Amino acid sequence: MSNLLVVLMDGNPELEFDRTKPLEEHQALYLDKMDEKMGAGIDIAGEFIIEPASGQRAQFVAAQLATALKTGNEQMAAAMCSYLAARQVDLKQVKITNEDGGLAIDLDYENDYVKAQPVVFHPRKPH
Repeated sequence: MSNLLVVLMDGNPELEFDRTKPLEEHQALYLDKMDEKMGAGIDIAGEFIIEPASGQRAQFVAAQLATALKTGNEQMAAAMCSYLAARQVDLKQVKITNEDGGLAIDLDYENDYVKAQPVVFHPRKPH
C-alpha cells in the first residue's frame, strides 16, 4: 500500500503528498481552522450544505484544489492537498480533468498511483 496521495491534472501528476512525513504544527492548525469554517456549511455545485459530512468536505476541498491548480495558486493547492491527505487517509488519487469548459474531479480511494515507466527499445543488429 502506498502512503502517497497524488493529484493528477489531465492525467499528469501535479502534486504528491507523502503521508509518512508529519505536518508541521502551523499546517495542522490551518487544517483544523479549515474544518471549523466548513463546519458552518459549504456550497457544493450551488447547494448549501449545513454540517457537511467528511465526504462532502473532501469534494469541496478537491474543487478548491482544482481551482488553485488551474489558476496557478501553488500555496493554496498545497494546503488543499495536505487537507485531503490528512483527513481522507484512504484517498490515493485526485484526478482532475478539463471537460466542456469546466473541471471534473474523481476521488480515487482504490488505486495507488503508478508512475509511468519509460519504454526503451534495443534494436537488433542485422545478421
